[in-house]
Amino acid sequence: MQIEVMLMDDVKKLGKSGQVVKVAAGYARNFLFPKGLAAVATEAAKRRLKKLEAERAARAAEEKKAALEVAKKLDKLEITVSANTVDGKRLYGSVGISDILAAIEANRGIKLERSQIELEDSLKEIGEYEPTIDLGHGVNVRFKITILDEGAAQA
Repeated sequence: MQIEVMLMDDVKKLGKSGQVVKVAAGYARNFLFPKGLAAVATEAAKRRLKKLEAERAARAAEEKKAALEVAKKLDKLEITVSANTVDGKRLYGSVGISDILAAIEANRGIKLERSQIELEDSLKEIGEYEPTIDLGHGVNVRFKITILDEGAAQA
C-alpha cells in the first residue's frame, strides 16, 4: 500500500523538498515521519513547509553574509611558512593543512575548519602556492602561501 507524502527536506533517490511523492506506508511510517523528512500531504503540511523554507532561506542569507565578512578579512592573505629541507628545495616531510590553518589563525585570528582548505596536492617543495578557502554558499577565497627553507631563513 502506498501513501502520498510531502517531503520536508531533500531525500536521496526520492525527491527534493516540497515535492509530493508516493511511498510505501511502512517507509513513511518507520523512516520519513520519525526523522521529520516528510509529512502527509495536507494543507497544514504545505503551510509548515512554506514556513520551514522561509526559515532556511533566512538562515542561508545570514550564513552567506557571515561568509562574505570572513572573506573580506581574508582578502589579500599572504602566509609564509618555514620548513626543513633535504636539499634546499624538497621539504623534509610536507606542509599540511594543519600548518596552514595555524598560520592563518596566527596571521588573521580566524579559525577555519580543515575541510574548508582546498589543496590540489601536498606542499612538498620550496615555493609559492595558491590554495583556496571554501567558506560555503559559493564564497571562495584564494590566498598565497610561500614556503621557505628554515635553514636559509635562520642564516
